[in-house]
Amino acid sequence: QVHLVESGGGLVQAGGSLRLSCAASGLTFSTYAMGWFRQAPGKEREFVSAISRSGSTTANANSVKGRFTISRDNAKNTVYLQMNSLRPEDTAVYYCAAQNFLYPSGYSAYERDWRSWGQGTQVTVSS
Repeated sequence: QVHLVESGGGLVQAGGSLRLSCAASGLTFSTYAMGWFRQAPGKEREFVSAISRSGSTTANANSVKGRFTISRDNAKNTVYLQMNSLRPEDTAVYYCAAQNFLYPSGYSAYERDWRSWGQGTQVTVSS
């Protein structure tokens, strides 16, 4: 059974940085694409970033391009989300997701395509 545990969330001032981590277990990590989604109060969960199982392909939502970077360490079964230049609108619960897409470069920006989810970590950006 896939188990994902996020960490690294917290309270930060606008313009600051945070690095989220997601530790995965119960899977062959190198065969899974990893993603980050977020859900702000009163809003639907939305795609933030993803990285293919090979690590060769990454994708970011337009709202975070140039500010957030996703990476993975297959030796540690961990995916990271480096968040810089944070804005109050980045405030949300951030969720890690995992899925073994068919192709090595595969990923998806759609929540419905990801089967395994973590419990989330709160990120709050003050103005």
